[in-house]
Amino acid sequence: MKTVYSPRHLGHAGNVELVPGAIVPAFELPSRAEIIKARVEAVGLGPILAPREHDLAAAKRVHTPDYVDFLPTAYPMWLDSGRSGTAMAYTWPTRGLRGDVRPAAIDALLGYYSFDAGANFVAGTWDAIRSSFDVALTAAELVKGGERAAFALCRPPGHHAGSNFMGGYCYINNAAVAAQWFRDQGARRVSILDVDYHHGNGTQEIFYRRGDVQVMNLHADPMVEYPFFLGHADETGEGAGEGFNQNYPMPFGTDWERWNAALEDACGRIEAYAPDVLVVSLGVDTFEHDPISRFKLVTEDYPKIGRRIAKLGLPTLIVMEGGYAVDAIGVNAVGVLTGFEDS
Repeated sequence: MKTVYSPRHLGHAGNVELVPGAIVPAFELPSRAEIIKARVEAVGLGPILAPREHDLAAAKRVHTPDYVDFLPTAYPMWLDSGRSGTAMAYTWPTRGLRGDVRPAAIDALLGYYSFDAGANFVAGTWDAIRSSFDVALTAAELVKGGERAAFALCRPPGHHAGSNFMGGYCYINNAAVAAQWFRDQGARRVSILDVDYHHGNGTQEIFYRRGDVQVMNLHADPMVEYPFFLGHADETGEGAGEGFNQNYPMPFGTDWERWNAALEDACGRIEAYAPDVLVVSLGVDTFEHDPISRFKLVTEDYPKIGRRIAKLGLPTLIVMEGGYAVDAIGVNAVGVLTGFEDS
């Protein structure tokens, strides 16, 4: 399996985030991608390729143009306002406020285009976002060109980014961009399987009223876990999208047996949908020792995930999302890939 990777992600470093009760160094560390890359090399998974540059018009197929255009301007505007360090939102439009009016100040724009304080900017953030987008589309091109599967080692991740908002470390929704790109290249139907611990709220929001992209999400119960405001089982799509969105919310402490039952059901629905291509949002924060998650999967479970996905027999793009147990992230993420390859 070929991996696409860019070292430009390293510029998104040294930022901080808001967690309950404190501002702390961001959990989404540059070392995450570096450790995964090292593991890809150690197991001999296959060539590691540099991405080629793509027009941001592809991002504007799933995100609003004004949102995409804002991203490269955020940190320069922050500096122009007389600040340094991490650019972070602290105010958001909410019920009863004029969220339909685009403000002018960077402090307000950071909140206008986000749903939390987890997608922040430092000097190298935009270049990392841009390279992550290029990584995803370059890997998609490999799959379109005939590869059975390809791995997009994206950082920052993407599945929390919606049509006009960032959050949860995510800015451009790499999986959604790739899914739309496949459609634009002639795929009749595309399925997205999101196995991250946290619900892919951005992906759901983007495709919720569409029937040409099926979205399957396995995740922690949003009644008690981030991102909280989407991910319930009764969210099945609207209009043309009715029946093409499926959520599998699960309780804290979920182990392999329960999680795998959800995976089996999702795979059955994907088989029934009969897509031309599969996009996997791969998060390994389901791991029992992940510092911000509360599932109980173990290292030996991850190759089983890859084997089950491979059984679908579909051209498959695997896009990296979350996973914050940094010491184990390489073994777990690449375990999914080797499980896929061994099938």
